[in-house]
Amino acid sequence: MGAVMGTFSSLQTKQRRPSKDKIEDELEMTTVCHRPEGLEQLEAQTNFTKRELQVLYRGFKNECPSGVVNEETFKQIYAQFFPHGDASMYAHYLFNAFDTAQNGSVKFEDFVIALSILLRGTVHEKLRWTFNLYDINKDGYINKEEMMDIVKAIYDMMGKYTYPVLKEDAPRQHVEVFFQKMDKNKDGVVTLDEFIESCQEDDNIMRSLQLFENVM
Repeated sequence: MGAVMGTFSSLQTKQRRPSKDKIEDELEMTTVCHRPEGLEQLEAQTNFTKRELQVLYRGFKNECPSGVVNEETFKQIYAQFFPHGDASMYAHYLFNAFDTAQNGSVKFEDFVIALSILLRGTVHEKLRWTFNLYDINKDGYINKEEMMDIVKAIYDMMGKYTYPVLKEDAPRQHVEVFFQKMDKNKDGVVTLDEFIESCQEDDNIMRSLQLFENVM
């Protein structure tokens, strides 16, 4: 989630501006933000306050002046955070997870609702979102081919400068370990229930879900 977290760095800086700018901020939101769903509705749909949504919107518009981001732009933004690797394939999968309407574009609403889940959602909500990311063909299961595609994309994104140096068959070994742990009934696919149960049994995964809870 490098691109998402990178955006947060700039958003947090803006959030710390002196309170005397508050009126100016409100005016800016009134004149600049088209608010297609309205801040009140987004506040009800997410775990963000109105003020946080205003700051997030300003950052989103700064990166995407049109208010909408397509996949190519998303890839360009994401690539900045992984200069030593090729993040394009992972960014493709990530974009599809954000693009819930599957129409080739991500609006502010799509972005902030997903962000709300990743940062402040329940454990089940976070794991369900991650499962959807891995379930590339959206058939409700994760198979080995899908997991291999995701793992290869992650390894490509990290680049050749990882330490220790990874072996050629590392992605396949990673997938085999994943399925040994998560495919409870050994039918060759991982269901959402199996995924959630296995993740909740893994302390490292559970800790990683808490990393960004206090980002904003």
